[in-house]
Amino acid sequence: MKTRFILINTSHAGNVGATARAMKVMGFTDLVLVAPRWDNVLRREETIQRASGALDVLANARIVASLEEAVDGLHHLCATAMTPRDFGPPTLAPRPHFAALTAEHGRNPDYGVGFLFGSERFGMRNEDVYRCHTCLSIPTDSTFGSLNLGAAVQVLAYDWRQALGGFSAASEAADAAPLADAQQIAGLLDHWQQSLTDIGFLDPESPKKLMPRLNQLFNRAQVTQEEIHILRGIAKAMSQASSKPADGQR
Repeated sequence: MKTRFILINTSHAGNVGATARAMKVMGFTDLVLVAPRWDNVLRREETIQRASGALDVLANARIVASLEEAVDGLHHLCATAMTPRDFGPPTLAPRPHFAALTAEHGRNPDYGVGFLFGSERFGMRNEDVYRCHTCLSIPTDSTFGSLNLGAAVQVLAYDWRQALGGFSAASEAADAAPLADAQQIAGLLDHWQQSLTDIGFLDPESPKKLMPRLNQLFNRAQVTQEEIHILRGIAKAMSQASSKPADGQR
C-alpha cells in the first residue's frame, strides 16, 4: 500500500529531519509538509543533521500550502492525538487498527494511507482531525503520555511496517560459525575427562555424573567448532601443567 507521512505546521526543523530518519529506517519515503514554519526547512542545517543519512527522503519531500494538497491520492487518513476527542473519528490504538486495515486492503498496491501529525505545540486542529477516518493514540504511561514528534513518527512507522509484513531480521545463522557435531563433542569430553583426571579434579574410580553433566552443558551451549579447539587447548594445558614438577622438586 502507498504510505505517506504528513507534517502539519511543523515549527522545529529538527523534527522534520528526525521524521525523515524514522521513515527511512522503516522503508518509507513519501513525506509531505503542510505550511511549515520555515520555507527552507528541508535545507536547514538542523534538519539535515537530524536526518542522519536520510537525505533521500528529504530530497523527495514536498512542501504544500494546504492539507487538501497533502492528502491528494490517499484513501485512508489517520490523525494522531494523545487524548480522545468528544467528536470526530474513533480513537484507536495503532496495532489493532493496522491489522484490520491491512486485512481489508493489503493486496491493493494503489490504496493510499496517510499519517497526519500536527504542530509540536498545539497538535492537530479539530477540523483536520474531523476529515480523517481514524484517530490513532499510542498507548503510553497514563502519567506521562507526551511523545516527541519524531518519536511518534518512529512508533507508528514501525507498527505500520510490521502490519505490512515487516522486514526479516538480519540473519545471524548465515554468519554464525559452524556448530560442533556429536562426534566432536564426544572427543572433547574424552579429552576433558583425561585432563580433569590428570589435575586430580576427577576420580576415574568414582566419576559419578560429572561427565554426563558436562555433556549436557556443552549441548545447551551449542558449542562451535572453533570453541571445541579452544576447550581442547585448555584441556591440553591442564594436563601439561599437571605433569610439571612443582617448585623445589626439580
